[in-house]
Amino acid sequence: METGAITQYVDVAQIVLYLFWAFFAGLIYYLLRENHREGYPMDPGRPDGPKVEGWPPVPTPATFKTLDGHVHLSPDPDRRDGDYRGTPAHGWNGAPLEPVGNPLLAGVGPGAWAARADVPDADLHGHAKIVPLRASPEHGVAAKDVDPRGLPVVGADGEVAGKVVDLWIDRMEMLFRYAELELAGSGRRVLVPMTFARIKRDGVHVQALLGAQFADVPRTKSPEQVTLLEEEKITAYYGAGTLYATPDRQEPLL
Repeated sequence: METGAITQYVDVAQIVLYLFWAFFAGLIYYLLRENHREGYPMDPGRPDGPKVEGWPPVPTPATFKTLDGHVHLSPDPDRRDGDYRGTPAHGWNGAPLEPVGNPLLAGVGPGAWAARADVPDADLHGHAKIVPLRASPEHGVAAKDVDPRGLPVVGADGEVAGKVVDLWIDRMEMLFRYAELELAGSGRRVLVPMTFARIKRDGVHVQALLGAQFADVPRTKSPEQVTLLEEEKITAYYGAGTLYATPDRQEPLL
């Protein structure tokens, strides 16, 4: 027999090949199973529907401890989803949801949000990552850029919602996350995600909302911090505006 042969029909290379196939099949199963830690079991679409786990079944929860001492399970069977107010547009499972009430706060479509932790995102030392410039005076706006503080915030209808009074910086990523808007008339303050804002010399233009709709932007509990859950709801409000701010946005382009 040749070198490496075990019997006349089996050799070491053949056994190694079979072991590799078995390992690769196990790896595929493991990855598919780990993929079911989020989003499963799926919603069957009716209150008394079956528990839809898919294949492989949902794995047993794994425990993760964060730097702040919180313990998270994945998957967490008791974790609630984001709240929404909507009704199916049609009578079959999987039909799109139509918002009920204020569509910008209904939590459906582009306005959907996840129930993230109601605590601020923190840096490696446990400090809040995103804070206003008034709480982080060592940061500022580059001299070559337009400083939006003091500029009006203009909605898609051309109406002025108020003016920018501060900027919120992400001290880990070194970029501005939000502009702080003081609403005209009420003096209340809300956040505008920079990803929805276009800063020009004549003002900050936000096409997602109309001027009057800024009044209902979800507010933060603290004037100096924003929690992960609050970020979800604020961004979802502006996202909903891209579709629901005006009735014509829900119509076909052609």
